[in-house]
Amino acid sequence: MSTTRDTPDDSTYLARAWAARGARAPLAPLQIARRAPMPRDVQIEILYCGVCHSDLHYTHDDWHDTLPATYPAVPGHEVVGRVTAVGAEVTAHAVGDLVGVGCLVDSDRSCPICRAGRENFCPGQVLTYGSPDRHGTAPVTYGGYSSSVVVDEHFVLRVPRNLDLAGAAPLLCAGITTYSPLKRAGVGPGSKVGIVGLGGLGHMAVKLARAFGANVVVLTTSPRKADDARRLGAHEVIVSTDAAAMAAHAGSFDFILDTVSAEHDINSILALLKLDADLTLVGAPARPLALSSFALILGNRSVSGSAIGNIRETQEMLDFCGRHGITADVEVIPMQQVNEAWQRLERGEVKYRFVIDMASLKAD
Repeated sequence: MSTTRDTPDDSTYLARAWAARGARAPLAPLQIARRAPMPRDVQIEILYCGVCHSDLHYTHDDWHDTLPATYPAVPGHEVVGRVTAVGAEVTAHAVGDLVGVGCLVDSDRSCPICRAGRENFCPGQVLTYGSPDRHGTAPVTYGGYSSSVVVDEHFVLRVPRNLDLAGAAPLLCAGITTYSPLKRAGVGPGSKVGIVGLGGLGHMAVKLARAFGANVVVLTTSPRKADDARRLGAHEVIVSTDAAAMAAHAGSFDFILDTVSAEHDINSILALLKLDADLTLVGAPARPLALSSFALILGNRSVSGSAIGNIRETQEMLDFCGRHGITADVEVIPMQQVNEAWQRLERGEVKYRFVIDMASLKAD
């Protein structure tokens, strides 16, 4: 493990990381402080970390009004690793366990939302990167583009040992982001489910919906994605710019999950829903989507949004993926290629998720 103790009282240690020092600065090597494990903490050697589009948005300060970036910024919230130390009060994890960390590393634990087990909506939630560090180790939390991390045991998840670890890393964000709305919608045998978009989120949604037993239909603007959609588990593909194909499926979907983060015509998609059915958004376009009232009113339809799931549901998702052998389709890269990977991600040149092999940090 590439960490060394830093202070005489052993309260922190240094970990290798890659960070951006400004909104348009490239990622570069940096040593960061991590706290030594406290009684309820788990120390994790990070083996793999997925690259999420949120990493780019935060680091480039695209979300300045909502989540302003603090530099140096160490992104990464799709973490898979091995436990190297545990605090005296930890009961759920042991040294040597394979574990994961997603988008959250803490919450206030006491508010009504947390008491209801929905810590992912806690007003005091602590994100894996970019949130104020309650322990004072650093100005803000540092993410998974690093050699190790220390996290309260409540926010550490068990990773099924039968899963490929690199492919499991994106489950901690892309997996739970799509699993949660599919599960909430009750999709299963007999359900006709539409997945809009076939990127990092969309390809996970196809795999999960198929494992739930649904009839899965991918909606895409790109005919060239049809073969890959079927390989991933789709029963059918609709090219959404084909008016005749869209009309043939009007009023036939029980549920649609929209994973697209670019501007697109949501009203034509709503027309595909049955009466009283729902379209859930997990993609986040930079500009508001134009929504026709009639697209909702005439079919008593609804549009909803969905964030990541809570910790219990995230563990449920990992166990589900373990039973069904589901992982993301990934391209594994060394850390030294991360800036190039970010450029490719912005151009949409990845199938379907980059994952960083953290062993490459030892070469810095």
